Amino acid sequence: MNTFTPVIIIGCGPAGAGASLFLSRAGIPHIILEKDAFPRDKVCGDGCSGKTAFVLRKADPALLDEIFSDESRFLPSFGVTFAAPNGKSIDVPFSAKHKQDRPPGFTSRRLDFDHFLFSKIQGPHARIIQNATVTGLSRTEQGYAVSYRNGATEEVLHCSLLIGADGDKGISRRQLLDGNAPSKTSSVGLRAYYEGVTGMHPQHFIELHFLNGILPGYFWIFPLPGGAANVGIGMDTALVRKKKINLREVMLEAISSNPNIRDRFTHARLSDKIYGWGLPMGVEPTKVSGDHFMITGDAASLIDPFTGEGIGNALYSGMLAAEAAEKALQAQRFDEGFLREQYGDVLFRRIGDELKLSYTMQKLVRYPWLFNLVVNKAHKSPALRNTLSSMFADLDVRALLRQPSFYWKVLTNK
Repeated sequence: MNTFTPVIIIGCGPAGAGASLFLSRAGIPHIILEKDAFPRDKVCGDGCSGKTAFVLRKADPALLDEIFSDESRFLPSFGVTFAAPNGKSIDVPFSAKHKQDRPPGFTSRRLDFDHFLFSKIQGPHARIIQNATVTGLSRTEQGYAVSYRNGATEEVLHCSLLIGADGDKGISRRQLLDGNAPSKTSSVGLRAYYEGVTGMHPQHFIELHFLNGILPGYFWIFPLPGGAANVGIGMDTALVRKKKINLREVMLEAISSNPNIRDRFTHARLSDKIYGWGLPMGVEPTKVSGDHFMITGDAASLIDPFTGEGIGNALYSGMLAAEAAEKALQAQRFDEGFLREQYGDVLFRRIGDELKLSYTMQKLVRYPWLFNLVVNKAHKSPALRNTLSSMFADLDVRALLRQPSFYWKVLTNK
């Protein structure tokens, strides 16, 4: 059976689900092909930034009402704790550029968060086909023919516009971007779930511990609902290979021996296996569209190079792809130039500077003495702490970190 629909989305993670929510709001029929069946897990740090909250609020404010009323699945978070290589740490509240009655962000296991998004994709405009393995993408006069296998059944769907949201290992990135895709994984991470970790911040701050030996990577502890914690480590892939680092050993060594971490794990227990995954970092603008297609989320390498957070940018790119799809269908324009103008250019105009600055910050972390200096001074300077807090919401403030004069002021500050 050959079926035509205006838009096909491959993948139902945050990018695909985000695109679907906004397509449905615009009344655009679409089909989502998802290779797994929900609920399903995804290895991740489980942190959801203010950008995540922004997109969900724009899609439907009731989504955030539901999220922040359910602390069994979603834990409000109000800031981040940075621990420098010398062991000193500072608490940096997220900037108050959000509604005062709302937390700026939250944490949630991806098993829960992705299923939450999946459950909101409904109504007359969206159709989800689960357990659908896409086997081929072929250009047609109308757009694309998408072949997929569902059990023993082989089907073909046709569309005017294809949205790839199936991650860095998916068929969209592999076939549609062809030779224009950046390297799949510029960083690699490990994730574990622990019960009984102590010393969490009362406002559920996420924690980034920059340890000697893994810079510019870091060790993290993210509080989760029910007293659990997402614990992990992320590091530059090239450095891991060059130094032949066993990330699992480094992570467990930090838990058992690091003087600023070990006591908090005295009575903690690992509640699941330790899983690894690749992190396609957004280090520079890249091709994300072409004739009759757009690429979103991890497939487009949009993970923040400094924090490692990808959910917010995935949702944001899905939203922009849906908005571009609406314009393309209205104009009946699906050529590469139109989609680049309506999607790719808009995407990198909105988040390009943010990714660039985050990449700069990641490179600065390679210098432990500099990080130690900033944290030491921040302990004594409320003004510097406020600057660091604003950094998460204000790109002009974040841009200060690229200026040598900023560090001179830090150095000379008494």
